[in-house]
Amino acid sequence: MSSPSKILETKRSSTVADRNIYETGQYLEKNPDWHVDESAWKARQVLRMIERNDLRPKTICDVGCGVGEVLKELQENMPKDCRFCGYEISPDAFALCQLRTNKGLDFKLMEIRDEKEVFFDLILVLDVIEHLEDYFNFLREIQPKSQHKIFHIPLDLSVQTVFRRYGLAKRRDMYAHLHYFTKDIVLRIFEDLHYRVLDYFYTPRSIELAEEPIQKVLKLPRKVFFHLQQDFAVRVLGGFSLLVLAK
Repeated sequence: MSSPSKILETKRSSTVADRNIYETGQYLEKNPDWHVDESAWKARQVLRMIERNDLRPKTICDVGCGVGEVLKELQENMPKDCRFCGYEISPDAFALCQLRTNKGLDFKLMEIRDEKEVFFDLILVLDVIEHLEDYFNFLREIQPKSQHKIFHIPLDLSVQTVFRRYGLAKRRDMYAHLHYFTKDIVLRIFEDLHYRVLDYFYTPRSIELAEEPIQKVLKLPRKVFFHLQQDFAVRVLGGFSLLVLAK
């Protein structure tokens, strides 16, 4: 029987820490549904942020849109005159995006940073920067391309994930997370890059979408402690992300 370290070594050997895993099909192989099952939930978080800040975007872009399901969900729940555009670098995901294209929703197989003359009312960057080798330059380059931006960033660093031997390694091997964050680190990054953070809140993915055995075990304590003291629950038990509205 192979040891855990051998299994992880095998996984690592097939994981390329750059954009190639999205272009060669390796990411699709490990995540065949491309997280479609989370899309409606993510869209609800975005709509909550839009509503509580009274935003009225007419053009919305999703950078790293995957198969485009989040944009489809948003389109179904926002004014009909709003236009949506998704950017994706994976040919596999882009091919699936075509199933969702319609009059007000289109997709591009390219980096938004390669578009010189483009501007949106709102850019979405949902679960993206943890995958990028150089997310600082990415954040600098997209800053002038929209009025507002909404970021969704997993807070992988917690007592629970550090304590478990493969707590963080799994995120790297299965989901290609190259960077790990806490709330304070995220907010400091935006400060360093001269973004103005307008609002933020935790999103309880591990409570509302718990599927894996360890997630199901932790669901109740996370729910209880999150109700009592959010910061404590996030730092100790993990399983949460941060949704940030910035300019």
